[in-house]
Amino acid sequence: MSTQTSIARNASIVCAATLLSRLLGLVRDLIMAYALGASVLADAFFVAFRVPNLLRSLFAEGSMTMAFVPTFVRVRKEEGDQAAFTLARSIQFWLLVILGGLTLLVVLFPQTVTMLIASGFAAKRPEMFGLTAHLIRICFPYILFISAVALCMGVLNSMGHFLLPALAPCVLNIALISASLLAIWQDGNVAVWLAWGVLAAGLGQWLLQQPVLRRKGFSWVGPVRPAGPGVRRIGLLMLPTILGSAVYQLNVLIGTGMASFLPEGSVSYLYYADRLFQFPLGVFGVAVGVAALPALSSLAGDDQRTEFGQALSSALNLILFINLPAAAGLAGLAGPLVDVLFGRGEFSGAAVHGTALALLGYVPGLPAFSCVRSLASAYYALGDTKTPVRVAVVCLLAYVLMGGIGMQVLGHVGLALASSVSAWINVLLLGVLLRRHCGSWFRPGRDLPLCLLLSAGLLAGCRASAELGRVSLLLIPLWAGAYMGLGLLVRDGQARLLTAALGRRLRRSS
Repeated sequence: MSTQTSIARNASIVCAATLLSRLLGLVRDLIMAYALGASVLADAFFVAFRVPNLLRSLFAEGSMTMAFVPTFVRVRKEEGDQAAFTLARSIQFWLLVILGGLTLLVVLFPQTVTMLIASGFAAKRPEMFGLTAHLIRICFPYILFISAVALCMGVLNSMGHFLLPALAPCVLNIALISASLLAIWQDGNVAVWLAWGVLAAGLGQWLLQQPVLRRKGFSWVGPVRPAGPGVRRIGLLMLPTILGSAVYQLNVLIGTGMASFLPEGSVSYLYYADRLFQFPLGVFGVAVGVAALPALSSLAGDDQRTEFGQALSSALNLILFINLPAAAGLAGLAGPLVDVLFGRGEFSGAAVHGTALALLGYVPGLPAFSCVRSLASAYYALGDTKTPVRVAVVCLLAYVLMGGIGMQVLGHVGLALASSVSAWINVLLLGVLLRRHCGSWFRPGRDLPLCLLLSAGLLAGCRASAELGRVSLLLIPLWAGAYMGLGLLVRDGQARLLTAALGRRLRRSS
């Protein structure tokens, strides 16, 4: 099987599992919007939940995964499974030591963290400050569980198993749905119930991975080498990747901090819009990045740079084939989509309007955000961890400048637009600088112009149908089918590749 086909096949697995998770996530957000709206409780919970989520991306799913997977793949190839398993246990040891100490500090001093991430609450809305600190104290231990989950996912992905790790986020969504419904039933504080749901979800996601790990021969009981060569290599790789991830997470923190100075509900508008924005991003953009990293790691040798560039080009073409029309659809149907999903209960008409505007600010950046994961994976597979950090610093400075100006003119929409522009700067710089390693690596051929043309037609159709209001959403399957059908009709390479991969998966399942 070719690398291109392998990436498409594994991406289709991750895509299907992630689709289920995102659908559950939409149900979760629908229920949370009904119970919380864009209120004080909502703003407090979303800020509190952002703290462990930020560190999850920083230490676990971000830098650790990017450094761990290539090293695990190499150790397993050169020294065998048991040596690779020892490496995984050793990394878990350090995650528990570092994150356990950090968790203890946050639980003891949550007010300090709240002041750092949402100083606007203390300045303008002190009633929210104490609640946010309380929620942070409950939510933060989630980082211990989710870092272990990310390590399990790295082991399983490196060994060719993608389905169950991709299903793990379903547990979080189910836990938060359950917490919201119980809070409504008990007439309790929804934000507090949700915080405990976050903590329970972390444990549930870890437990979900264990049966498959055991079938693969892995056990948490066994030799540990905290200072082994593989650990040192991962540590050296993680230092710059942590810096890179930290820069990105500073972007998120700064955005949250800026939004905390805006009128009540601004944090919530950005949260709900981001959730809709993350649906296509997570379903396919991240899916291809996850599938591509092991494949790129195996092609990172000096004698395979041509194949490496071809595999990466194929991954990005697949991403753009899906996410360009997804961006068009979100832009054309932003208003009806937000109204149908969230427009009930405590979620007022003003909240619908504010969230739809935020979504329009995020949408232009969707293709760029989708490509960043695969481009970063390419650098990490090549052992170049410095370039993504430097690029991330440039993008952070650009975001701060544009966000500061944008929020003065457009409020929370300005922050969303600044995020989109920053993402495109990230993609362009990473893509251009990668030529040092792979030469002229990106080969869109005729597929990209065809994709742009079809997406433009989709945008026009969706904008026209949006005049129908909520009914317009019933036409989404029609628009999706028309896009894929026209792609096959004009013999678009990505449409054929994706269709073939899904067809093989269905035949195998049957």
